[in-house]
Amino acid sequence: MLALLIASILAGCSTLPRDGPSNRAVVRGATENADYAIVDLDYAAAERIKAVADQTFGSLAGAASLAPVDVIGEGDQLAIAIYEPSGALFGGGAGNDGIRSGNQTLPAVVVDRNGNVAVPFAGPVRVSGLTTTEAAGAIRRALIGRVGNPQVSVTLATNVSNAVTVLGEVKQPGRAPLSTNADTILDVIAAAGGASRPSQDVEVQIRRGDQTFVAPLTAVTTRFAENIRLQSGDQINLVYQPRRFSSFGALGAVTQQDMPAGDLTLADALSRSGGLNDGAANARSVLIFRFERPEVAQALGLTQPATPKGVPVVYRLNLEEGVGFFTASSFLIQPNDIIYAPRALSAEVGKFFGLVQQVTRVVYDLSVTSTLNNN
Repeated sequence: MLALLIASILAGCSTLPRDGPSNRAVVRGATENADYAIVDLDYAAAERIKAVADQTFGSLAGAASLAPVDVIGEGDQLAIAIYEPSGALFGGGAGNDGIRSGNQTLPAVVVDRNGNVAVPFAGPVRVSGLTTTEAAGAIRRALIGRVGNPQVSVTLATNVSNAVTVLGEVKQPGRAPLSTNADTILDVIAAAGGASRPSQDVEVQIRRGDQTFVAPLTAVTTRFAENIRLQSGDQINLVYQPRRFSSFGALGAVTQQDMPAGDLTLADALSRSGGLNDGAANARSVLIFRFERPEVAQALGLTQPATPKGVPVVYRLNLEEGVGFFTASSFLIQPNDIIYAPRALSAEVGKFFGLVQQVTRVVYDLSVTSTLNNN
């Protein structure tokens, strides 16, 4: 019975449970099936990958606006001051030259839904779509004939119409007013207290009408063309898009981890995963599975066809050689990378004989039990 069980195990050893594919199986998948390309990773290859400029997915440049943000709109509150040299209408004291003067500051008035403000002795005056200087001129013209040579000053007390809405991963979400010196996307984010997540993990979405524009926050902070001017009514949403990598195989931990702010090297990622499992991992073949950008694949001389996600590439690093640690300190991990350490052949053999020993023990126990029952 024992011989039959061991024979059956030997016959089916290729189907024994594994932590993942062996190094030989990974190589076979690249050579026989051509499902992916294998790149032996060294310091030169790691530097060549970093030298290819990162291509940002999405852009806000198409949302750049030239619409003015210093015009008066419905719901705005205006502070209006009227100065009358004669003082006949508003009263006032006599000066040294006998000329009376009057100065009248009106309570803050709200622009109504028709775009007008009510001014004493002038009636409703349309100010919507005008700057404060233009609105002062419109009120002055409405007072001519009622006030002798009136002088008018208009300031914006409350800015309601020239505002955007900021939502998502900011410290102080809400409405943010626009002005001539604070109308860019970074101005608005700063006014909202800044992003509440690392910029590498945040995506900026601008909704205007039925259009949506998307770009990473890192692009907005590093590229002048992405820090666009906004227009009133825009909705800005900062969305949390965590960057993560996974680790499998003969490592200290099989996990999916969030990437920290800044760059993460392979050496850092291995440390976060507990390092290679002593006595089990094949240190000569640490693998990184990635859908690589086509321009990087081209720089590496790969002819593997691209998929919608990118070019499937397996980077292979030998950590049995000292130079491999310099390479691991230079190679940068990307979001969605899978780090895999296959088991060494000796570890697989150890697992096999461990299983044989367990089966042998079971057969022995069955034999003893059968003998005792027969007796």
